[in-house]
Amino acid sequence: MNFWETITGSDLTREWKAFQVRAEALPADYRAAWGEVVGHLFPYGSFTGRNLMPILDGALGLLEETAADGQGIHEVLGDDIKGFCAALAGGAGARTYRDRWREQLNRNVARKLARLGG
Repeated sequence: MNFWETITGSDLTREWKAFQVRAEALPADYRAAWGEVVGHLFPYGSFTGRNLMPILDGALGLLEETAADGQGIHEVLGDDIKGFCAALAGGAGARTYRDRWREQLNRNVARKLARLGG
């Protein structure tokens, strides 16, 4: 990835289009689940979303493999897709905006308390 791709995000656009092509090849129930997975993973994205690309690639790869094996979507993801996505993103170290804001608030409060106490 070069500087221009980083600034413009053209590499992300290419990857996203490749994901869409791969997802279109999935059976209908898997495509619907892919849409839900993407929707539940977006809150874990950084400003650019670059941190989600490996996670999304892994999730789509899982769906492709299990569809090829003939497994049902509920066997793969279970009934709690949101929980699956939270575990997937948490295992990769991704945090939601709420997590980042909570950490920032805790740092600010600790800094203010240190000034008052010291």
